[in-house]
Amino acid sequence: MIKVKKRKILLLPGDGIGPEVIAEVKKILEWLNKNKSLDFEIEEGLVGGISYDKHKNPITDEVFYKALESEAVILGAVGGPKWDNLEFAKRPERALLKLRKELKLFANLRPAICFKQLVDASSLKPEIISGLDIMIVRELTGGIYFGEPRGIMPIENGERKGLNTHSYTTSEIHRVARVAFELAKKRKNKVTSCEKSNVMEAGVLWKEEVQALHDKEFKKIELKHMLADNCAMQLLRDPKQFDVIVTDNLFGDILSDEAAMLTGSLGLLPSASLGTKDKNGKMRSMYEPIHGSAPDIAGKNVANPIASILSLSMALRYSLDLDTEANLIDSAVQKVLDDGLRTKDIMSSEKKEVGTSVMGDAIISKLK
Repeated sequence: MIKVKKRKILLLPGDGIGPEVIAEVKKILEWLNKNKSLDFEIEEGLVGGISYDKHKNPITDEVFYKALESEAVILGAVGGPKWDNLEFAKRPERALLKLRKELKLFANLRPAICFKQLVDASSLKPEIISGLDIMIVRELTGGIYFGEPRGIMPIENGERKGLNTHSYTTSEIHRVARVAFELAKKRKNKVTSCEKSNVMEAGVLWKEEVQALHDKEFKKIELKHMLADNCAMQLLRDPKQFDVIVTDNLFGDILSDEAAMLTGSLGLLPSASLGTKDKNGKMRSMYEPIHGSAPDIAGKNVANPIASILSLSMALRYSLDLDTEANLIDSAVQKVLDDGLRTKDIMSSEKKEVGTSVMGDAIISKLK
């Protein structure tokens, strides 16, 4: 078999259960290297709280430059109570925000898929969520999380004021909306754009610019505008009305977590953060499970690695043009669930509970 060009994959295990789930990702990458002649160059680095403990910095310049040079970054999780009292600039989450901002990862893709084997794990009725397959596209580098001015300042009468600025430009809105429309072409040709145009000028601009881009370049796509609070309600009432949802940083943060819980477990869902393609069609990217660091179960070999493994699948698909291998991983996950293997978070009666490493090994056995 002919070896393809080496491609750098940077693994950033991070904190909590991050190292445990990323260890299973590494095992699959090594299996692909050995059995599919993909010859990935796998590097690892410290990020988050563990980086602060060693370097007094949530991400070092060395690790950051490794991220710049990699074809894809796969992150475990960052943060935990241990670091809650650090000054804001030193907290583990600042590493995540720096990577997103400096790598210009402006589009966050968060699929919410209800696995047929786990319909009963959702708190909603099976008929409401069975077959659910939503893609939320969240703008990631603008809006209230990055807007200026911001800060905490003293005011009269001995009080303090916290200030954050919610702002967007035409180009910021167009580039993330374009991602949503392009994804919709490969799905059901339907996009719902969410904002708060009834009370926010930035929401008015968002609605107008998404519509303008649609009318100019994507007329064949069905576009619907919806207020973000109504979208939150509709996700619980009738989630299958949605296909692709595009929204800003703040509302995307909230709505994507809500959509994720429709599926029954955060331990199953991956995410992708994508940048702009260069002249060669390459783009910077970072992939991560959405479940967080879960420090209460860290080190116990009970964490669900499926979200991290599916994050690898997304990396193969979106950054490395390896759809065949991505499909192989997706299929292997489905087969393991068909066999009745479950980690603690998705365990149900008459199924077999397994730990993190056994779940990873079982998925590799299905790759074979």
